[in-house]
Amino acid sequence: YLTALGIDLKEARIVADVEAEIVTAVNALRSRYTYVFTTGGIGPTHDDITADAMARAFGVPISHDPRAVEILMTYFKANGREPNEARLRMARIPEGATLIANPVSAAPGFQIGNVFVMAGVPKIMNAMMDDVAPRLSRGVPMQTRSIEFLGGEGDAARPLGEIQKQFFPSVVIGSYPFQTPEGFGTNLVLRSRDSAVLDEARDAVVVMARQLTAEGKARGWR
Repeated sequence: YLTALGIDLKEARIVADVEAEIVTAVNALRSRYTYVFTTGGIGPTHDDITADAMARAFGVPISHDPRAVEILMTYFKANGREPNEARLRMARIPEGATLIANPVSAAPGFQIGNVFVMAGVPKIMNAMMDDVAPRLSRGVPMQTRSIEFLGGEGDAARPLGEIQKQFFPSVVIGSYPFQTPEGFGTNLVLRSRDSAVLDEARDAVVVMARQLTAEGKARGWR
């Protein structure tokens, strides 16, 4: 999703449901990166502590947000659900935060500073990103080209490294091995924001694949 917006994903972390650990991670990352996206921990159960941790990280109070309460009460009434204490925990929002719409199950996420706090359920998180996207500054989208090299990583490592040196940093090349009944193969993936340079680098990789195939070091490429 971010790649399509021209935003590079620089780091991903898994943090335990320990408030101090969440606070430490958020404070470290929000000062290092333009945006931080968190998923999970904003539900109704005892271990959903992300909202409280965010309030602590930003040094602000947290309480039931009238906007979030209204959204949830409307949803509960329409779906015949009891607005009990646990469910209303999902309306607790740090002071100063703006809401992130949840078109799937109503309970909103929120943005505080450059941190976007979203649900952990993939379907809900994906839907929330549609509300988040217009708030983000965009760059030039990263483009990719890929080649399926029917040989092992070790066979392509040296010449591929030379190609990477030639085109770095405009093009970044990754190799990802896989196995077939006929033997090992390697997906060679090239990424760049410059389509002309990207195509030139891909052509160089194709030449490499052809040469290694002719030398009997690979079964081919596609």
